[in-house]
Amino acid sequence: MPAFFDTHAHLDYPDFAPDIGQVIARAQAAGIVKIISIGTDLASSARALKLAEAHAEIYAVVGWHPSHALDAPTDIRPALRVLARHPKVVALGETGLDYYRLPSAKGGTPADDDAYRRRQAGLFQQHLDVAAETGLNCVIHQRGDCFADTLAQLQPFADRVRGVFHCFANDAAVLQQVLAIGSLVSFTGIVTFKNGQNVRDTVAATPLGQFMLETDCPYLAPVPYRGQRCEPAYVKEISETIARVKGCSLEELSAATGRAANSFFPKMAIR
Repeated sequence: MPAFFDTHAHLDYPDFAPDIGQVIARAQAAGIVKIISIGTDLASSARALKLAEAHAEIYAVVGWHPSHALDAPTDIRPALRVLARHPKVVALGETGLDYYRLPSAKGGTPADDDAYRRRQAGLFQQHLDVAAETGLNCVIHQRGDCFADTLAQLQPFADRVRGVFHCFANDAAVLQQVLAIGSLVSFTGIVTFKNGQNVRDTVAATPLGQFMLETDCPYLAPVPYRGQRCEPAYVKEISETIARVKGCSLEELSAATGRAANSFFPKMAIR
C-alpha cells in the first residue's frame, strides 16, 4: 500500500477527543504513516505537542491563527522560541493573514478593519522572525482577498523561510508566484468536490514535488464523506483523485509528496 502523510490536521480539537486512538488506527490502516497536528493558539499548540509526544506518527506545528489575532499576546516570540526547540515541533503556524471575516461585517468600522489587519500582520511577522531564527518553515493560512499582502510579507524571508500555503484553492497564476519564492502548496479534500474543478485545474498545473497532501480535518471531508467529520485516513481519497488528475500512479504520488514533506519539515524526516 502506498504511504502518505497528512500534513495539516487539527487533532487537538474536541471533535477527536472521544476516539483519537481509533482515528489514528484508521489512518494507519489507510496507509497514512505521518500526521502533523497544527496549533491555532498557544493552548492548542501545547495540546498538539502533547499528542506528538504520545504518538510516534504525530508531529506538531505551533503558532497562533490569524483569525484569533486580537486575542494573541503582544509578543508571542518568546513562547514560540521555547516550543520550537522541541524535537517533534516541525514548523511554525498556522500563521498568515485572513480577511474573510473583517470586523465591519459584524458592525465594525473601516478603522476596526485596519486595526485587525495590522494586528494580523504583526503576528505573522513574529512567526517569520522566529522561523528565521530557528531554521523552521511556516504553515501559511491565507483566506479572503489577502494573497498579495501575504506574499509581500513572506517574500523578504524567502532566503531563510519557506511557506506552505495550506488548503490551496487559488489559480495557476497565483501558484506560480508561490513557487517562484521557493514555497509550496498543499491540497485538501476540496479537490474531490463536484464544484472543485478550479482546484483540480491548479493541481494539474502543479509539478510533482511542489505540493503536499492534507485533510485540514475535522473540516473539508472529501467525497464520499462530504458533510461528515474529516479525519487523516481520508488522505487516501484525496491521493486517489490527485493521482488521476496528474496521470501518475499512487506510488509515484507517494514518493513525490513524501519527498516534498520531508524536505519542508526536515525535523520530521530525521525521525
